[in-house]
Amino acid sequence: MTMPQAHEDATRFWEGHYAKLTKPSGGRPSAILVRFAEELTPGRALDLGCARGDDTIWLAKRGWSAMGVDIAQSAIDAARWAAENAGVEERTCFECHDLDVSIPDEEFDLVSAMFLHSPGRFDRAAALQRAAGVVAPGGLLLIAAHGSRAPWSWADPDTVYPTADEELADLHLDQSEWREVFVGPVERVAHGPDGQTTTVIDTVIALERRL
Repeated sequence: MTMPQAHEDATRFWEGHYAKLTKPSGGRPSAILVRFAEELTPGRALDLGCARGDDTIWLAKRGWSAMGVDIAQSAIDAARWAAENAGVEERTCFECHDLDVSIPDEEFDLVSAMFLHSPGRFDRAAALQRAAGVVAPGGLLLIAAHGSRAPWSWADPDTVYPTADEELADLHLDQSEWREVFVGPVERVAHGPDGQTTTVIDTVIALERRL
C-alpha cells in the first residue's frame, strides 16, 4: 500500500494541476478510446484517471453507464459539472480514488486507463493489475500509454518509453484468461494546451476477458 506521504504528494500535485486550468475542458474523447470502444455494445464502464470527465461523458452519450475516478477532487467536481451540462448526469458517476490504494469494487464491461501516469511514486503496474481484476467476463481492458514525448510534455526529454509488449509483461496477467485484441504502437495527432499539434506514438493494450 502507498505510504501516506506519497498519497499526499500525488493529491497535491494533481489538485494544483487542475487548479491552473481556467478554460473548460474541450470535451474531446481520447482517440484510442473512440477507436476501440465505439463499436462495443454499451454496458458498464470504468474510466481510470478520468480528469475532467471527457471520456466518461463520451461513453455515457453512447449509452454506457459510466463511472469516472480520479485522485483530485477538483477534477471530479469539474467532471460532474460537465456531465450535468451535457445532460448525462443520470448515466455517470464520479468518485475520488487514489489508484495506489483503492479501486471501485464492482465489475465492468469496459475498463479504460488512458495515459494513467503520475509524477513521483506511483505503482502503475499494480494499479493496472487491480483494474484487470474488475473486468467482467467478456469485457474489455483498454490501456493507452505514452510511447513518445510531445514537445509540451513535462516528461524528461531523455525518457525511454516501454513498448506495449513490455507493459503487458509487467502486468503478469494469466494469458489463459485473456484474448489479445490489440497490443502495439498507434500513431495519432496530439493537441497541446496552447493549440499546438504534433504526431505522437501511443502504446496500446486491448484485452478481452474470456467468458
